[in-house]
Amino acid sequence: MNTLAQLKAGQLAGITRLDLSCGLTEFPREIFELADSLEILNLSGNALSKLPDDLHRLPHLRVLFCSDNRFTELPACLGQCAQLSMIGFKANQISHVPAAALPPRLRWLILTDNRIRELPSQLGERPLLQKLMLAGNQLAHLPQSLANCHNLELLRIASNRFTRLPDWLLALPSLTWLAYAGNPVETAVPMTDDEATVEIPWAELELAEILGEGASGVIRKALWKPAGKPVAVKLYKGTITSDGSPLHEMQACIAAGLHPNLIRIEGRVVGHPDGQAALVMDLIDPSYRNLAALPSLASCTRDIYPPHARFSLAVALRMARGIASVAAHLHRHGITHGDLYGHNILWNEAGDCLLGDFGAASFHATADTLETRALQRIEVRAFGVLLGELLERVEEPAGDALVALQKSCCQPDVLARPGFEEIEAILRSIQHP
Repeated sequence: MNTLAQLKAGQLAGITRLDLSCGLTEFPREIFELADSLEILNLSGNALSKLPDDLHRLPHLRVLFCSDNRFTELPACLGQCAQLSMIGFKANQISHVPAAALPPRLRWLILTDNRIRELPSQLGERPLLQKLMLAGNQLAHLPQSLANCHNLELLRIASNRFTRLPDWLLALPSLTWLAYAGNPVETAVPMTDDEATVEIPWAELELAEILGEGASGVIRKALWKPAGKPVAVKLYKGTITSDGSPLHEMQACIAAGLHPNLIRIEGRVVGHPDGQAALVMDLIDPSYRNLAALPSLASCTRDIYPPHARFSLAVALRMARGIASVAAHLHRHGITHGDLYGHNILWNEAGDCLLGDFGAASFHATADTLETRALQRIEVRAFGVLLGELLERVEEPAGDALVALQKSCCQPDVLARPGFEEIEAILRSIQHP
């Protein structure tokens, strides 16, 4: 984190990224002195409500973060920034998004947790748009023009007011990761009854160290005293994340049930002193690790793998079978994962794998309707992307059948993609010594 004193003293000349979070109420004009180099500007966590009209004087600005401020509308000056492609205004008080605020190279727009009811039709005139995050607003529809956004891959519209998903949305050729939980269109679907879920009193848990933390909550190691076994406890936060509501995530985890490629849920915590929601889960063997890291600003929707990551074909095939199997299981239960990615998969050297993080999961009807089929085939594209990433890193030729399957999963005609049960059958038929 940089300081305002450093900026005013001219100590930051030549930097490409500036991070300032120090209670700012006005945009520091000294930032313009960095115009020759500045590409990423992060002003999140301040008290800003406007930006200067001449922001375009930062000609190299590609990324702007202004989350957790006091903006009531998306600043129109953004549209004049020729190189600006990523905009993040999460957790403000934005109710108006003017068309003038949309720069021509817009690729990634984050407006999570605001008060937006309408989006301008010009949003669909941004052909590079790839990632659109709108969870936690008051939207009941999307601009029809978004049907033209053939590069749109990730869409988050959870916790809004949608009563239906438009047909054009379900036919977008590149849409891969979709989250729509917490809308009337989803809550109209009968949910799995979780009355059978074991209730575990808070007093029965002895918490230990933190194992991990994400947007939706904190995972801690614990001892479940009556059972005498070590477990993991996920304590959910109550705030809206980029994917949606953490409480919807907990509901999806419970509804997913049992599968060898899912982390087993032992029960739901009751009696937390602060009323916090929590789940008790199996403790994962330390031999498991994340398959990939989160996408970067540059990769946008693509995971980052270690440069040395390589798999034998047998291990890659085992992982592909496991993920296809668990995805088919979820779809039979009326759940789309919404975030089927390498960074949400734990794996070990033998190719055993576990799919986690249900933060973007949504419920859909289990009847075989065109809408259900389309929602499931959108997730099939996510599997195709994952399979492609594995095949890029196998140590031996993958064979025509796997390559053909990967292409079939990613074809632009959504309903022409195979379902996960067909994918499972194809993967089973591929023999490997």
